[in-house]
Amino acid sequence: MLSRWTRRPRSTGPDEVGQVLGLIDAATHEAWFESGKADAPTPPVDSRVNSSLGRRLLELLRGQVVEGWRDGGVPDAELLPLLVAMERVRVAIEPSWAQTFAQHLSGSDGLALLMDVAHDLRSPLTSILVLAETLQRGQSGAVNEVQHRQLGLIYTAALGLSAVASDIIEFTQGGDQLVDQEPTVFSVTAMLQSVSDIVRPIAEEKHLTVRLLAPTHDEREGHPVALSRMLLNLTTNALRFTDQGYVEIVAQETGRDRIEFAVRDSGRGIPPDKITTLFQPLRKESGRRGQLFSQTGLGLTICRKLATAMKSELKVESRIGWGTRFYFELELPVCPARRSGARPAQRASGVHPVRNSGAHAPRRTPPA
Repeated sequence: MLSRWTRRPRSTGPDEVGQVLGLIDAATHEAWFESGKADAPTPPVDSRVNSSLGRRLLELLRGQVVEGWRDGGVPDAELLPLLVAMERVRVAIEPSWAQTFAQHLSGSDGLALLMDVAHDLRSPLTSILVLAETLQRGQSGAVNEVQHRQLGLIYTAALGLSAVASDIIEFTQGGDQLVDQEPTVFSVTAMLQSVSDIVRPIAEEKHLTVRLLAPTHDEREGHPVALSRMLLNLTTNALRFTDQGYVEIVAQETGRDRIEFAVRDSGRGIPPDKITTLFQPLRKESGRRGQLFSQTGLGLTICRKLATAMKSELKVESRIGWGTRFYFELELPVCPARRSGARPAQRASGVHPVRNSGAHAPRRTPPA
C-alpha cells in the first residue's frame, strides 16, 4: 500500500502515511485480540487515525486484505475475524453526525445552512397553521368542543415553531431590511385586532383575557409588517409566561404623529438580575428550562433589531408580582381620513404578520 501510495503525487508524504498505517495496524490487532470477549471494549484509536486520511487508508487496507488474502497463505477461517476487527476500528473513527453538523455550522456557509433549515421548517408549519385555523372555524364541517380545543393546541404549537423559524431567518439576515423599505398606509386598529386573532387560541387555552386599546387616529403611515411581528412576538411571550389574569396591547398617542406601543401582562414578573440578559440572542440560564422566558432569546433580539430599524428603542419594565411591560415609541404620521369612510378591520396591509413575514421571499446568502 505504501508503495502504491507514493507512485502518484499526493499532499501527504510517505512518512506520515507509514505512521498512520502503523497505528491502524495496532488498533486492528487490539480489536482482533479483544473480539472473543463478551463485552469487547471499543478499540483504542490514536487521534491521527481519527481523520480523513486514517479513514481513507483503512478503506484501502481492507480492500488490499480481501484481494491479497489467498496470496499470503493464511487460512480462510481467520479472514472473517480480521474483517470484523477492521470494522470495529472503522466504527471507532467514523465521525458522528453531530460533529459533522457542528463543523458545517461553524464553517463559512454556517449561516446559510441555518437559514435553509429554518425555511424548510417554516413552509410546512405555515400549512399546518392554515389548516388548523380552517378546521377550527368549521369551514370543513362542524367540530365539537374537544376537537376545537385540540385544534387550538395544534395551532398554538405550530405558531410557536413558526415564530422561532422566522426569528432565525431574520436573525441570520441581520433584521435591518426595513431601512430600505418604503412606509405604507395601514390601520392600527386592524393590525392590533390581527395580532389578537392570531393569539386567541393561546389565550383561550389558558383562560386569559386579551385587551386592546387603539389610538384615536387610526390611519397611519409606517411599517405594518415589522410592527405586527414585534407585537405578535411580545404578546405570544406574555401569554406564555402568564398563568392567570390578562395581557393587554396598547397603542397610546403621545403626540399627533407619535404612538407608544406597549404589551403588558399580569404574569409573575422577571427578577432584576435576569433583565440584563433578556436581549441576548443565545443565553443559558440555570434552573428549569423555560421557567421565566425562552432560552434562545432570538425573538426579543429580533424585536429590538426591528425597533432600531424603525428608529425606536424597545424597553422593558418588570416587577415580581406585578408583571412585565415591553414598550416602544414610533413616529407614525396620521393620514387624512378617506372619503369612503372608515376602512373595515383587516390584517395589516393584507399581510399575515407571521405567515407572510418573508416566508415566501427568495432566500439570500447572509452576510459573512
